[in-house]
Amino acid sequence: MTEAFSKPGVLVFAYQDVGYACLEELLSRGVRVLAVFTHADDPGEQCWFRSVAELATSHGIPVHTPESIDTPEWRSLISVLHPDLILSFYYRHMIATDILDSARLGALNMHGSLLPKYRGRAPINWAIVNGEQETGVTLHHMVARADAGDIVDQQAVPIGPTDSVRDLYPHIVAAARAVLARQLDNLLTGRALRQVQDETQASYFGGRRPEDGRIDWSCPARTIFNLIRAVTHPYPGAFTDVTGRRLYIWWAEAYDAPSGSAGAVLSEQPLRVAAGNGCVEIQTWQWEGAAEQRAPHDQHGLRTGQTLADALPRAGRNGHQAR
Repeated sequence: MTEAFSKPGVLVFAYQDVGYACLEELLSRGVRVLAVFTHADDPGEQCWFRSVAELATSHGIPVHTPESIDTPEWRSLISVLHPDLILSFYYRHMIATDILDSARLGALNMHGSLLPKYRGRAPINWAIVNGEQETGVTLHHMVARADAGDIVDQQAVPIGPTDSVRDLYPHIVAAARAVLARQLDNLLTGRALRQVQDETQASYFGGRRPEDGRIDWSCPARTIFNLIRAVTHPYPGAFTDVTGRRLYIWWAEAYDAPSGSAGAVLSEQPLRVAAGNGCVEIQTWQWEGAAEQRAPHDQHGLRTGQTLADALPRAGRNGHQAR
């Protein structure tokens, strides 16, 4: 047997910059990557991240982009590859347990939170929505339940009071690569330690849709600002409806100053809107179908005393916490 084929074979599932950086780390360490499963870019999505497919292809690694791997065709291919280790880095689909169990050294995932908190989809967005001051990454074993497997390693990342997801993401990427780098030798030799997750501390949050960016002006100003920074570019954005027109708010600031009725425009320059507690100063906005604009020079067309829609509480689609 040649030296190359004496090395454990690793099957990689990866996407976005976390996937790119972690694959890059594997390649820099001379890991034998059997193939890469990733996602075809969605033309309706703003793809601001580097291409895992391009990185793999440039190193002569086979790349596959199936809509689902849960088919006889793909299960057969994976069986033929006979991976020793399976690693998943921001891959968006659940992987069937029989595929996970086929890797003798285990199957592990890099998740964008400090598990057991924020299991599920969009963990970084949810952490900012909820006003958290810290998040991180966790390398954990994959099991049938999402993000519930034993923890191998994790690293915390602080969240600044005005950080957007785009601000935070490079630090998440760096933390993910650091965790992988320090555990890689252990993973390849089957010596990585593992710790069972504390289910009493677990929380789960579902995926977010563009509609979840609707602003509820009865919320405190800080809560509204957290939503705005959690879904600003490159995400679909926070919005409100004004006399039948949709207004996207891409950036703002929250103030604790006394305010009037929730959703009421308090002033035009600066553009401040009353929240349930305090007010929000809108600094970057965009009417649907028009160009993005910024304070203080651009005209927004709103008038003092005007009331924005969605000022009353609504039944939203939220994550839930399992305790």
